[in-house]
Amino acid sequence: MQPKFIRETRCFKVSRVFPTDVNNHNTLFGGKLMSYIDDIASISVAKLCRCSAVTASTDSVDFLYPIRPSDSVSMESFITHTGTSSMEVFVKVICEDMNSGERKIAATAFLTFVALDDEGHPSPVPQVIPETEEERKLFETAEYRTRMRKHRREESKKFADYLLTKFPWE
Repeated sequence: MQPKFIRETRCFKVSRVFPTDVNNHNTLFGGKLMSYIDDIASISVAKLCRCSAVTASTDSVDFLYPIRPSDSVSMESFITHTGTSSMEVFVKVICEDMNSGERKIAATAFLTFVALDDEGHPSPVPQVIPETEEERKLFETAEYRTRMRKHRREESKKFADYLLTKFPWE
């Protein structure tokens, strides 16, 4: 399988913040932003693997600054690293005050997707090649995030053994 440059997976999306998008603090509802993040990440994934894929993990969504109704929200996503069938996606969220033009990194996120064949089994994906300084840094640090992700998943499975599958009222 021919490797691809990370730039081939890069996607951009810009949205306004409307009154129906905000919470009781008058900032963008976190769930709305998480939906935007998963959506754009899935497009980067499709550009790389050109097959079905599922979100396997949202490793982190770090909300760094509130996003207000006077802001636009710009998102950039790209694949930072691949395994055999898995793809790590980085999403950068920039808010821009539409009145002043001030821009800030409002959030960052890492997600993992798994490519699937027509029978729903994991499918091989191309490796990615970083070119820019930002891409190289994310690529070089991906192995650490992968180890942490695997450890967290193992701990989650152990923890799940203690959880009840029935609600108290059942």
